[in-house]
Amino acid sequence: MAEPDADAGPFRDPEPTAGPAAEAGPGGGVLRWLQRARRMSGPERWRHYTVSTMYFLALFEAVLIGVWLSNTRDGMGTVPFAVVVVLLLAHLTMQIKLSLTAPFLGAAGPTGRLVALHLAIVSALLAAALALRAADRLDPAELGPFLVWVLMFAAGPVVLALPLRTSGIVVTALCAATLLAAAVVGPREQWLAVTAATTALGAPFMGLTYRASAWGVKLVDELDAARAAQARLAVAEERLRFGRDLHDVLGRNLAVMALKSELAVQLAQRGRPEAADQMAEVQRVAQESQREIRAVVRGYRAADLHAELAGARAVLRAAGVDCAVDETDLTAPGRRVVVPEGAQSALAWVVREGTTNVLRHADARMCTIILRAADGAAELVMDNDGAQDSEPGTPADGAGLTGLRERLAAVGGTLSAQRRTGGRFRLAARIDLEAS
Repeated sequence: MAEPDADAGPFRDPEPTAGPAAEAGPGGGVLRWLQRARRMSGPERWRHYTVSTMYFLALFEAVLIGVWLSNTRDGMGTVPFAVVVVLLLAHLTMQIKLSLTAPFLGAAGPTGRLVALHLAIVSALLAAALALRAADRLDPAELGPFLVWVLMFAAGPVVLALPLRTSGIVVTALCAATLLAAAVVGPREQWLAVTAATTALGAPFMGLTYRASAWGVKLVDELDAARAAQARLAVAEERLRFGRDLHDVLGRNLAVMALKSELAVQLAQRGRPEAADQMAEVQRVAQESQREIRAVVRGYRAADLHAELAGARAVLRAAGVDCAVDETDLTAPGRRVVVPEGAQSALAWVVREGTTNVLRHADARMCTIILRAADGAAELVMDNDGAQDSEPGTPADGAGLTGLRERLAAVGGTLSAQRRTGGRFRLAARIDLEAS
């Protein structure tokens, strides 16, 4: 079967994809990074977003204090300036390290030594600024913003690393001690009240922001684990149902066969002619069991198209794949097309196998399933964005796809499976309804 045209009809790609030529320029690295980010799962994206936010906050603090240092460098002197710069770099490094060791982000949690080192560096940085103010090398208007920024950004990792009550006590004590020392070095002017009010608002806000962001990562991880467990439970429930059906069908018949066989043995030992009748009854029950087990297997293997579409959407969404199903041609009033039962069953197997491939072999974030019936043919297209890296346009093959081709060929259908640009994979089936 020829690959459906991506730019015509109802099978137009939902969004344009960039080919290799588009990645050859200077922005190719950015495009590749965006493609990798787009293929991440929802929890992975949220985690990367949270960690990137923490890096950005550290960078933002570095920019603020860097501008502050450039404006106050002449009054500080060379040695005090170098000391402040070294302490600032150590503070930024510890801020990032302490944030990334938070249990919310999947780490084992920071050690007490790491937290103590962070607080010691922050205290030294604040003490250096207060000492410069005491030596009259900093104006009060220059000291105030510095104290606010350091206390605000230091509060975030502390609240993230320690229990909420403990971190609140530690941050409050650090802010109170700093403001008290600022009042001692003086002068007690309006700047001190502004600094105290800003710190009282900024430090709790920054701490709770860090805490809420990491808590969101934890919740997303728990939801992802719950969805995976739900998918496993659905498979286990289906296995239990099938096992229960087999037990119900075979249990009684096997018991009857065992009793009649035992009776036949006893009759045969006594030379009674009724033994042959009992063995004939055993044969009849065995044949009846064969018919019943075939009916169970046939019912289990029979695939209902609409049920498979609904099941695929539910299973893929439970696995974190955004699945959209479009079957308007078969369900819209006035546009109903009669699809024979055999064709529906074959297409249902395409949906089942395609869903299995997305879950097992792809790292997809989006999957679209389009079902159309027009011009005497029924067409089903499954498109996902989780194809493994390979040359676009190369066909895909495997035991499952070979089985699908055989099923479709039995009802006059064909199957096409190809990798496409942008990490996309398309599975397309077409059945001639007249031939079917």
